[in-house]
Amino acid sequence: MAWNFFKYCSGLRVVGSLMIFLVAAIIGVTYYAIVITIYGPQMFHGGSETIVAFVIVIIFHLLLVMLIWCYFMVVLTDPGGVPPNWRPMIDEEDVEAHQMAISRTVPPGTSGSACPESLVSNMDEIQDFRYCNKCENYKPPRCHHCRVCQRCILKMDHHCVWVVNCVGARNYKFFLLFLIYTFLETTLDTFVLLPHFINFFKDVEHHAGSSNYLATTFLAFVLNIAFALSLLGFLILHSSLVLANTTTIEVYEKKKTSPWRYDMGRRRNFEQVFGMRKLYWLIPLYAEEDIASMPALQGLEFPVRPDVEG
Repeated sequence: MAWNFFKYCSGLRVVGSLMIFLVAAIIGVTYYAIVITIYGPQMFHGGSETIVAFVIVIIFHLLLVMLIWCYFMVVLTDPGGVPPNWRPMIDEEDVEAHQMAISRTVPPGTSGSACPESLVSNMDEIQDFRYCNKCENYKPPRCHHCRVCQRCILKMDHHCVWVVNCVGARNYKFFLLFLIYTFLETTLDTFVLLPHFINFFKDVEHHAGSSNYLATTFLAFVLNIAFALSLLGFLILHSSLVLANTTTIEVYEKKKTSPWRYDMGRRRNFEQVFGMRKLYWLIPLYAEEDIASMPALQGLEFPVRPDVEG
């Protein structure tokens, strides 16, 4: 019997809870190294050194505020679940008509492969909506069942252990902004800590500097450069997904589907995640006008290309 890894997925909830404390610990180490140990004291030295330190501390805090804001918006925002007793908008008369047409065309006992292609195509369109046996409910387009959350998530991208939540239609923008601001923060931290990281080896060789300063500088630099490099890969990946109007799960589902039915062009694809109001693109909020006028932001309805069949 094949080993089923997914039966252990519920344990990821416990791991995810610990990740919040890990994120807080990483922020704490970095804050201590940059603000308290290095650049905070330099703000009182006077001269150009004070100006540089002041600019670094201000930018550091701005990015930190945005990072934390976006992080908790991802953690606390429901990614979108299927409403109770949700049903697809299907004309039952059309379904019955197609079923009767097939029964008249295909003799009893004949395999489904003998059914005319036109009828099969029409029935495929009607049966485009899937049913989740675990939730015992229909699944809207682009919806998938999460084994960790144990429910269906609208336009599910993945379950993220770092945010203890699924990433779906209603918090995907917040997740992307969290990646962006974390990347900018860790990149800034890497560059401002680099000279001190180099001096770390000199100080160790000459036994200069306090052990506290050496340890926090070394640890903060290693953590930040590691996260910056890994986040760069994630940003490149998710940027391509946004511009193609697809998700991590759908990338594997649509390998044989070309062109993609939800690809409405890069501009409209971007707006289906970030909204149309430019003032809201860089903050983890949506304009009320966008929420009211763009069903895609709610995750239940999505515009499709008229030239692509489902």
